[in-house]
Amino acid sequence: MDPISERLRARHPQRIDLSLERMRTLCAALGDPQHRLPPVIHVAGTNGKGSTVALIRAIAEAAGLTVHAYTSPHLVRFNERIRLVGQLIDDAALNAILDRIEAVKTEATVFESTTAAAFVAMSETPADLAIVEVGLGGVLDATNVIERPLLSVITPVDLDHAEFLGTSLRGVAVEKAGILKAGARGLIARQPEEAMAAIEVAAQAVRAPLTVMGVDFDAWAERGGMAFQDQNRFLDLPAPALAGPHQIANAGLAVAVALELDLPEQAIANGLRTVRWPARMQRLTAGPFGEAARGADAELWLDGGHNPHAGSALAETLAERQARAPRPTALIVGMLANKDAGGFFEALKASGATVFTVPFEGASAEPEALAAVARGHGLGATASASATEALERALRLGAGRVVICGSLYLAGEVLGASRETWPD
Repeated sequence: MDPISERLRARHPQRIDLSLERMRTLCAALGDPQHRLPPVIHVAGTNGKGSTVALIRAIAEAAGLTVHAYTSPHLVRFNERIRLVGQLIDDAALNAILDRIEAVKTEATVFESTTAAAFVAMSETPADLAIVEVGLGGVLDATNVIERPLLSVITPVDLDHAEFLGTSLRGVAVEKAGILKAGARGLIARQPEEAMAAIEVAAQAVRAPLTVMGVDFDAWAERGGMAFQDQNRFLDLPAPALAGPHQIANAGLAVAVALELDLPEQAIANGLRTVRWPARMQRLTAGPFGEAARGADAELWLDGGHNPHAGSALAETLAERQARAPRPTALIVGMLANKDAGGFFEALKASGATVFTVPFEGASAEPEALAAVARGHGLGATASASATEALERALRLGAGRVVICGSLYLAGEVLGASRETWPD
């Protein structure tokens, strides 16, 4: 664990307790930094939040804007969560802000303290734009003390975090729609009908105008690139540099945001070409894992998707790659014990991949139990003691395409194995 994470865990409650009262108290004691941020783009949703933030940031920076970003969780170092004008916050600045937070005597949780630190840092460093990703839900998420965002963005909504958000798609959508605010346009990804209906009701209640994918604009893959169309224009754009057909939809949402900001088409194209976002179908060629795969002439990919919707996106990506270049495929899967492993494997059962289940540090599912779930959904699966052992076994059995997947925590362990692969 990196030093900043150790500090936070030692000094703040690690529970998840969705409430805004502690956050409001903490922010008030710090001078309400959430009211002094640059213009905010607030991003909620179940899947694609991080990729959409990365895409918006890449486009805005390509247009010459200075941009802050707050995302979670981190993969290797806590500093990844707070990006100030294109750079990760450094340890000295972050520790100084945490000193100020800890001088306030509250029972703020780790995430609340983290969010307050981000708001302080972003409010004290000038920038043109701040992009803030919701942690969990929306209505009572710590980031929702932001009262006047410039834009609100909702990526695809699906079931996840059932212990906090429930098992009703409508209920989850209501939570996500809690970031919609009066006078701030909401840009909404294509949604299941039930989720969209809930978002529309929430928008009407606060008088937030909506721009909806599939109604007001759309995006699709075309001739190796990407097409975008809204009611006023058609754009012929490069495909986003992030792998997977699902990234076309994320990119389409980001383009809609860019057009709301009146950013030029050339900046949009350049941002799509240069965007980077680790552990989202990331091709891994460096570090011990990447070197092992290269030595066996195999592709190695890393993906942190961890719910059925993400499993479907991964299955679609694999099918696309298999159609272009068939190779024996292996999945190295580790998941948190509270995730819907059955739904994840059900989405992947048609891939024909061989599965190796692995543990990781923290509350990971037991590999034998996870393998049994995979087998119950028609996949050949065996348990391994570690991702390193699983990769060795997969390569020894002739896998030419390997995906390490199922959890951002597992992805973080893989990237953390070498300084060469740390996100920057």
